[in-house]
Amino acid sequence: MNKITVGIGIASVFLGVYSFYLRATYNDKFSKLKRLQDRFGTNKGSIIHFVSYCIFPIVFGIGMIFAGMRGLSLF
Repeated sequence: MNKITVGIGIASVFLGVYSFYLRATYNDKFSKLKRLQDRFGTNKGSIIHFVSYCIFPIVFGIGMIFAGMRGLSLF
């Protein structure tokens, strides 16, 4: 088991979950969301922000946790 890779995975999952929580409760705290909505439109900007700041970190983190548990190193 590689503890650094697992730790990075856990941190990434928490980042995605925390971002999802903030989007659900305090949507006005995201300046990048506002910029994406201005550039791509409200619906597409929201989807791009949701995927890149909520879904991707969670999926990446889960992958890193599994890789670290199997002994693979990120470095």
